[in-house]
Amino acid sequence: MKINRTRIFAIIEKGATRSKLSRIYEHFMMLMIIISMIPLVFSDMTPLFEWFDKISVTAFIIDYILRWMTADLKRPDKKPLVAFLTYPFSFIAITDLLSILPSFAFFNRAFKVLRVFRLMKLLRVVRMLRYAPRFEMLLFVFKKEKVVLLSVLGIAVAYIFITALVMFNVEINYMTSDGRVVFNTFFDALYWATTTLTTVGYGDIYPVSDLGKFVSMISSLLGVAIIALPSGVITASYMEEMKKRKS
Repeated sequence: MKINRTRIFAIIEKGATRSKLSRIYEHFMMLMIIISMIPLVFSDMTPLFEWFDKISVTAFIIDYILRWMTADLKRPDKKPLVAFLTYPFSFIAITDLLSILPSFAFFNRAFKVLRVFRLMKLLRVVRMLRYAPRFEMLLFVFKKEKVVLLSVLGIAVAYIFITALVMFNVEINYMTSDGRVVFNTFFDALYWATTTLTTVGYGDIYPVSDLGKFVSMISSLLGVAIIALPSGVITASYMEEMKKRKS
């Protein structure tokens, strides 16, 4: 039994050296993930889409069971019993389970009104991260540079709040040409500050006073600088990690 589980683990889990069978399994699971996403592109569930869902979910269930069976091999630092008991509570295991549950008729009927389970099927996209080495490396970079990225995030959040506060008070008594209040609530100002910081600028909310336009100009210029900070950090760290793995 130990030998069989070791072989299963070598097939389903990525490692430094992978066999041909492991690569076939990886490509097969990627195909199942793609097939499972096809019905979500359409509003109606046809018999063909139901078969797509059944086939892919069957593959997901088998994959979930196999990974649970080999949980102790993935975490050799833990005792086997502890590894088996804690695996269902890991992030990736919870994601896998939540992506499987919507396909069961009982849960579908119970949550059909809320459409919650249709949205939960989107969690199957997360499964791709397991089979995509580039995404895995990107997640490693995020984890490696989390201190810097969290610092930049803190600066961005503070800047959004301050800019929104300034703009809300500057434009509080101004209206557009059609008589609509520019910033009806502080949340509108937060929404405007966020879209301005990210240089998106949808144009549905905008300042009309000269002072408000000046604040918007400053916000746009500083927004470019703040957004550029994490981009540079991630790019540099990603290229460094890629060179390490190649060498």
